[in-house]
Amino acid sequence: MILCITPLFVVQESKNMSKYYPGIILRVYPGSLAEELELVPGDKILEINGQGLRDIIDLSFAMADEEIDMLVEHADGEQEMISFEKEIDEELGVEFESAVFDGIRNCANHCYFCFVDMIAPNMRQSLSIKDDDYRLSFLYGNFVTMTNMGPNDFRRIKQFHLSPLFVSVQCMNPELRAQMLRCPGAAKIAEQLDNLEAAGADYHTQVVLCAGLNDGAELERTIREVVARRPHALSLAIVPVGITKYRTDPFPLHQFDAEGAARVIDEVEKWQKKIQEEGRTFIYLGDEFYFLAGRPVPPTSFYDGFPQLDNGIGLTRNFINDWEKESEAHGETAPYEAPVYLDVVTGTAVAPVMQELAEKAEAEQPNLHVRIVPVENKHFGTTVNVSGLLTAHDIIEQLKALSGPRSGILIPEPALRSGEDIFLDDVSLTAMREEFPASRIEPVQTGGDYYRALLDWPHYAKRRAGETSYMWQSNAGYTKNIQY
Repeated sequence: MILCITPLFVVQESKNMSKYYPGIILRVYPGSLAEELELVPGDKILEINGQGLRDIIDLSFAMADEEIDMLVEHADGEQEMISFEKEIDEELGVEFESAVFDGIRNCANHCYFCFVDMIAPNMRQSLSIKDDDYRLSFLYGNFVTMTNMGPNDFRRIKQFHLSPLFVSVQCMNPELRAQMLRCPGAAKIAEQLDNLEAAGADYHTQVVLCAGLNDGAELERTIREVVARRPHALSLAIVPVGITKYRTDPFPLHQFDAEGAARVIDEVEKWQKKIQEEGRTFIYLGDEFYFLAGRPVPPTSFYDGFPQLDNGIGLTRNFINDWEKESEAHGETAPYEAPVYLDVVTGTAVAPVMQELAEKAEAEQPNLHVRIVPVENKHFGTTVNVSGLLTAHDIIEQLKALSGPRSGILIPEPALRSGEDIFLDDVSLTAMREEFPASRIEPVQTGGDYYRALLDWPHYAKRRAGETSYMWQSNAGYTKNIQY
């Protein structure tokens, strides 16, 4: 129930405005409290109950009260105080342009393996943002190095119970970590993890594995020391370094070949088997290690509920599970009366898995003909083999080079920016569809999507409306190791 709305016709600086920044509303959800309050996109929330706001964490705690005085500034600069009552668990119902109102905390490191430094030139500016913000780690699972964190940050983590976080460990050898991150403070990794634990926070960890650098004996040390930090340490993901053709860093980096990947799997499996005796796997390898070594990805039970799925850990197994679940629930499939020819666009790494599933679908639908199109990433370089980093130009070029009948095209939804139908190279999905007017183009995200698209193509349509789209998130969304 709204109590009152008091216009403040003279824009005035509140007592906390010198410290905090406004939350700018991007979207108001239908039927929400914000809609009832007549808030609109572009409105700025300055204070709640006299408290300035640094981010949506502050906002969430401030909105926990039942009686709210909200200072809002509209697009014309006019401010008003909106006072209202709410249920204690009732949310405002808005999406903000950024989850952090006072600006993203940028990364001060210069890592040997930084993917953002390998982004192609002349791409949208947001892709070059290097965030290293513990708040985004808590809110969205972004990995942080903690090299820019001080006592106040750990106090806030403790105050607001910000747990779990996601930490880029890379290695536990302090001298090597400082070298790899090119940051003297990176040597304090053990101390920073101690600080997290003292603040009551648990954390997931990651190692970006570079051949000949932090593998071998160094990886053994990292695993041993992180495992010893359980139960605060919740998991350890090990992913292979990715290198694009735009890397200019003079330090020589080498990617893993089939033999090297197999060696990493064998070394890590020794630890996994030992830890599994205690009930969990805890250590997980990125899917690409198994692809490189020509080995099957582990079974579902191996992944402990997929705690690092957004980091590409177990994504292929999860995709297969979704396919099988949809297959079991779908029931008998109506046969196609006429031939259906579908081209399935995918990154080169996961193409064999997509082919295997397509053959199962063709066995159910005799009139279905699937052509897997593994798109070579000419934009970033062919060593980049995941679907989430494919550009529209590469997809269009390689589809146009194919002849033969084509009823429709399936594209990997992770290649589109979260919340928008825009590819990495700023080409819209609409523009791509105009290139193929005779063929319907639909995105596919999950294994269930893939099953429905192949087995029920006439009725399949992926609706992407309502996805969260934070403007800061573009870099994180594109650099996660998404396979399909």
